[in-house]
Amino acid sequence: MKIWLRKYSENKLYQGLFLLLFIMVTSLSLYLAQKSVVAFLLLLTSLLLLYYTKFSNAIKWSAGLLVLVVLLPLSASGGDAYESYMEVATMVGIYISMALGLNIVVGMAGLLDLGFVAFFAVGAYTYGIFATGQAANFMPFGHYPLSGNSFWVFILLGCFAAALFGIILGIPVLRVKGDYLAIVTLGFGEIIRIIFNNLDKPVNITGGAMGIPSITPPRIFGIDLVNASQFYYVVLVILIFTIFTVRRFEHSKIGRSWKAVRENEIAAQAMGVPLVRTKLVAFAVGASFSGMMGVVFAGKQTFVDPTSFTLLESITILVMVILGGMGSVPGVILGAAVMTILNLQVLTELTNWLNELSTSGTFVIPDAVSPAKMQRLLFGALLIIFALYRPKGLIPAKNPVYKMEDLSSGNVIQLTEKKQSAEG
Repeated sequence: MKIWLRKYSENKLYQGLFLLLFIMVTSLSLYLAQKSVVAFLLLLTSLLLLYYTKFSNAIKWSAGLLVLVVLLPLSASGGDAYESYMEVATMVGIYISMALGLNIVVGMAGLLDLGFVAFFAVGAYTYGIFATGQAANFMPFGHYPLSGNSFWVFILLGCFAAALFGIILGIPVLRVKGDYLAIVTLGFGEIIRIIFNNLDKPVNITGGAMGIPSITPPRIFGIDLVNASQFYYVVLVILIFTIFTVRRFEHSKIGRSWKAVRENEIAAQAMGVPLVRTKLVAFAVGASFSGMMGVVFAGKQTFVDPTSFTLLESITILVMVILGGMGSVPGVILGAAVMTILNLQVLTELTNWLNELSTSGTFVIPDAVSPAKMQRLLFGALLIIFALYRPKGLIPAKNPVYKMEDLSSGNVIQLTEKKQSAEG
């Protein structure tokens, strides 16, 4: 029986038929239901099933893009909850991109960073200041706020600004590692937040604790992007670029240098790896993805303030990386998606359901212990469980395995690229 099941489970034809049927059923269920969180989550689960199939990398990417670009928005548009679904999907994309950036610093380079949300704040304030009248307080030239067309330029500016701050962070921490590195990065994150919180005098640049309201929404082809369903595609394009870039870095010379530094700095340096440049590149590249998504966040929310960039946010992103699997790109994607969906949708829907039961008198639960308010407790318990029973994460990082004859032929780099291309 086991042999029979294994035979059919590894057959590409049966995998394709099952996956096609699964996607069709979940898409139709989501379209016909006015609001079905289960159908929405199952449709997203099809992407995870697609990852574990035996198809080529090109087929996986094509099918995944079909689900994300066409089926998910089309299926979710059948009910009144369309924008709420797209809001969750958009935030999932934002957090995945930030988690992938942190994965470069923590998972690949082994540099524990507890202030990563500071780069997200840099990107958000970079756009927020110039897309409102705040810039007129200190800029002697130009007319502010800038139009929504400048948003696309600020995605690049936010990327470069965050990378610059990543280098600024990296320079003073080159001499420390381990717990001391975590303390320094934690302090850096708090310093950035406090600066933005107090930079309203003597010249009002950031609006201080009141934040920056009425940020100009992005505009493309004369249309203002104001809905989550519109930002969904912007986030999706940036996310695809992020995944592609991270994968290319992972198997490049600098990616192997990051892993060497993570395993043993002394041995890496002895083998010719430049520690200073390698660490600075890790901080800069990881921060750049967070900066881009900070610009998107500011344009989407049309408001930024220091409360969105606390230490708790940095820890949440770190938990995503640990839960998914440090150093594993697919694992980090899954960990970020699970954490974000739990936070924004599952716990909220569970709380609403329990409140309905309490109102009807069927089941009474104290408001103080509702799932939404016990969020951090549930996340902490989840992290403890995975630390005990799956310490390498949901999808652990895999290192390519070679035969001796392959190593002697000198084609290790080409073999690595072929293996990773096949794995997707």
